[in-house]
Amino acid sequence: MAARIVISEFMDAPAVAALRGRFEVDYRPKLVDDPSALEAALQFADAWIVRNRSQVRGRALDAAVNVRVIGRLGVGLDNIDLAACEARGIEVIPATGANAESVAEYVITAALMLLRGAYSSTRAVEAGTWPRQMLSQGREAAGKVLGIVGLGSIGRLTARKARAMGMKVIAHDPFLPARTEAWTEVGEGARDLDALLRESDVVSLHIPLTAETRGLLDSARLAAMKRDAVLINTARGGIIDEAALAAMLREGRLGGAALDVFDKEPLAAGSPLVGAPRLLLTPHIAGVTLESNERVSALIAQRVAAALSR
Repeated sequence: MAARIVISEFMDAPAVAALRGRFEVDYRPKLVDDPSALEAALQFADAWIVRNRSQVRGRALDAAVNVRVIGRLGVGLDNIDLAACEARGIEVIPATGANAESVAEYVITAALMLLRGAYSSTRAVEAGTWPRQMLSQGREAAGKVLGIVGLGSIGRLTARKARAMGMKVIAHDPFLPARTEAWTEVGEGARDLDALLRESDVVSLHIPLTAETRGLLDSARLAAMKRDAVLINTARGGIIDEAALAAMLREGRLGGAALDVFDKEPLAAGSPLVGAPRLLLTPHIAGVTLESNERVSALIAQRVAAALSR
C-alpha cells in the first residue's frame, strides 16, 4: 500500500502531481483552517507537508500517529515542535536555500525604496501637486552600510547583492565560527549586535524566532540605531518590539521600516503599526514568488519522497 501524504497548505501543482504519481496524496490548501478535518486526515498520514501557518504541535501532531516525515515549504521552523518531532523520530525537512533569491531581492528592493523615499508619489503627481522638492531628499544605496543580523544562506546572498551595488556590509552572527567561508561575503567584517545597530544605515534581520531572539530589537536597541536608518524584517515576527518601532517612526527617530512578518498574523486592526509613517507592510511574502514556489515545492517533494522510500 502506498504511503499517504497530507498537504495542508498551498503547494505548486507540478510538485503535487509528482507526489501523486508515487503516493496517496491528500492535498487541500485550506485544510490548515479546519483543525478537526486536519486531525482526521493526519490519523492516516505517513508524511505531512506544511507552510508557516500549519502548527505542527499539540492536537494536530498528536493525531499524526504514523507520520514519520514533515516537509516544510520554507525555512522557518518556529511553527514546528522540533523537540516533540525528535522524540518521536519524525524527520523534519525544510526547503533550505530554495527561497533565498526571492528574500534577498525583497530586502534589496525594500532598502532602495525606503532610502529613496520617492515611490509613493503617484497619486500626488496625478493630482498635479508635483512634490519634486520634498521627494528630492532621497538617499543612494551606494556607500551606505548594510548590517545583516544572521549570516545564513539568505543573509549571505543579500550581502553579495548589496556589495554589488556598492554598499558596505557588516554582519552579526554569534553562532558562525570566525573562520568560516561565509564571512568572505562580508566586506567590512563582524560586529556585535549593538555595534552593528549603531553603524548601519540599513539593518536586515535573517534569524529564527527563538526564546533568545524574541524581543531582541526592543526599544533600547531600536533607539541605538541612526535616526535615519532603515530596518527590514523578513525573518520572523516577534523579533522586533512592534509598539516601540511604531513609536519611533511616529516620532521621526527612524528613517523607515519594511516588515513582511509580524508577531501575530494576519496583522490585527488595532496594531500600533497601523498608520505609522515611512512603513512598508507586506503579508509574509518575501520568499514567495512564482519561481521560488516552484523551487521550494519541487525540493520538498523530492526530499519527502526520498525519506518515505527509505
